[in-house]
Amino acid sequence: MEKLLKTELKTSILKAFGSSGGGYISRGQSYETDSGRVFVKINHKPQARTMFEGEMASLEAIQKTNTLRVPQTIKVIDLPGEGAMFVMEYLKMKNLNKHSAKVGEQIADLHLHNQKLGEKLKKEGNTVGKGAEHSESQYVDTFGFHTVTCCGFIQQVNEWQSDWPTFFIRHRLQAQMDLIEKAYGDREARELWSQLKLKIPEMFCDVEIVPALLHGDLWAGNVAEDDFGPIVFDPASFYGHSEFDLAIAGMFGGFSSSFFSAYHSKIPKDPGFEKRINLYQLFNYINHWNHFGTEYRGSTLNVMRKLLK
Repeated sequence: MEKLLKTELKTSILKAFGSSGGGYISRGQSYETDSGRVFVKINHKPQARTMFEGEMASLEAIQKTNTLRVPQTIKVIDLPGEGAMFVMEYLKMKNLNKHSAKVGEQIADLHLHNQKLGEKLKKEGNTVGKGAEHSESQYVDTFGFHTVTCCGFIQQVNEWQSDWPTFFIRHRLQAQMDLIEKAYGDREARELWSQLKLKIPEMFCDVEIVPALLHGDLWAGNVAEDDFGPIVFDPASFYGHSEFDLAIAGMFGGFSSSFFSAYHSKIPKDPGFEKRINLYQLFNYINHWNHFGTEYRGSTLNVMRKLLK
């Protein structure tokens, strides 16, 4: 693997440093090279290239907004046999602490970026486009993303939709529930979901949703800082409702109250906010059920019942 990496990076030096580490999905290793330090994520699953290409596209889309600092992407490399490596800039990171409020402001700036582009275009009378894949950010008027991304190891379809509830029901909740049905055939989950999906559109009746570029997996483990400020990583981006990111951020702790206060100073809560946050958290409970098993079944069903009241 290191011989391949050395060839692909065109470096005479390739020296590992630090301890190798990893999460639930991939492992990582840092290296010294001719052109500086890099961080390499390694995954031996057949879908690794798809997963890493989605992550790379997400990092590049966020970077183009100039709102948040993310690692510079370098390349995705196929491994012999199966799997892939994702090479990116090495950043010496530590846990988010003193920059919690700043990252709250910057996430709000990320969420407002597309809206501001739209307002600028309206003033200038320019045309609308789906621009995440272009060299400069352009206004995006629909919900989705230009490539597949992954939440954990589960691929997410990001086909463009003009309507946010349609996108969220079809490409997020229904897609995850189909996996639950296939794996467990859970009758209670099936019955609750059949009732709930009919009620979801009415949760958005009084809200105007401008597509916002999302991180897509904004939990505390994917945010850090260094001496220069906050850093975000491991995104699964798409254009959606800004509240989606906040739901994940609020689920598992790790973000201080200053994060949320700073965020809402720029983007106030819309009517019905709390119920929609529960809806977006439902996606994460179902996703955890698919990844980790039936220990998340009870939480999933409880949130469904709560939303049906």
